Amino acid sequence: MAEIKIQKVETNKDLDRFIKFSYELYKGDPYYVPDLYFDLKNTLGEKNAALEFCDRQAFLAWKDGRIVGRVVAIINRKANETWNCRVVRFGWIDFIDDRDVSRALLEAVEQWGKERGMTDIQGPLGFTDLDPEGMLFEGFDQLGTMGTSYNYAYYPEHMPALGFEKDVDWIEQRLTVPRETGVPERLTRMANLVQEKYGLQIKKFKTCSQIAKAYGHEIFEVINEAYSSLFGFSTLSERQIDQYIKMYLNAVDPKLVSCIADKDGRLIGTGICMPSLSRALQKSGGRLFPFGWWHLLKALKWKHDNHLDMLLIAVRPEWQARGVNAMFFKDLLPIFISEGYEWCETSVELEENHRVSQQWIYFERRTHKRRRCWMKKIKY
Repeated sequence: MAEIKIQKVETNKDLDRFIKFSYELYKGDPYYVPDLYFDLKNTLGEKNAALEFCDRQAFLAWKDGRIVGRVVAIINRKANETWNCRVVRFGWIDFIDDRDVSRALLEAVEQWGKERGMTDIQGPLGFTDLDPEGMLFEGFDQLGTMGTSYNYAYYPEHMPALGFEKDVDWIEQRLTVPRETGVPERLTRMANLVQEKYGLQIKKFKTCSQIAKAYGHEIFEVINEAYSSLFGFSTLSERQIDQYIKMYLNAVDPKLVSCIADKDGRLIGTGICMPSLSRALQKSGGRLFPFGWWHLLKALKWKHDNHLDMLLIAVRPEWQARGVNAMFFKDLLPIFISEGYEWCETSVELEENHRVSQQWIYFERRTHKRRRCWMKKIKY
């Protein structure tokens, strides 16, 4: 039996191999959506603002002279302090269908965490909630999205055999855009009632720079507040917020951004959608050059796919459960319809977060993907 060799990722060449491994592993798969090379390189490299409070080490697995797996070990010190735990996370994990390989990768993460006093290993998770979360558990025949990861069906079969148990599940839902019937009357009625009762305003902008200038930091402050009680969350730092403003707000379509403000102009919630870039990313192969940028720009500006990705909806805690979410859909649904979109995919949501699932009651919907976070005690 060939030996599995685990190598630390320490050079740019190693990181290049790390990123390209997934391109090779999923080559030709119709559901896999590649990460943008430069984006993942920035996330895993020294430029990531999350390194202010995270430690990380990436590993490659070799067998018979070729790379057969990869993983990143992460200790989010802020999250561990917030949740009073000592957890080492694993993320960006990929491997061939060989349990010796998956075992070696996860044992490398476990040992790295053990050397730093961690008591549990948990994942897949990233540095923050804005990174991909969870291992695909159901929905292997569904197209992936830019903000999530894809994996083969054999992945979750490995985990129990390696001693891991379910921690939490996330689901993703497919919402049908009501193109024939239009915006549901009861949604419009609820949105108008909430808007009038509380004196709320829907703020719209013509350019990304206008959004960033008016509400850039506030959008991420709302995210910090809205997501603070969610599984494993750690608040975004000022440096991270600056980084995400440059990464995300410069790429969105302003029409698909809905900002809700109170009567004094303070942002209380935001909803951000964008045309699906999945097919464009597949055509690009994860590269902007020489022609990848064209496929992405085309999907964003001129000829979008038939569905959208709902990147996020966030409402300050004191405004949750007051019907504010209806205002997002009153604003965005007419745009979905006029732009010819047929359906919308939600971001990941915890399966037991019933408050989130209630906001989809206005739609014909179905759960079409499930992701799992796994947990295991570290033995000393």
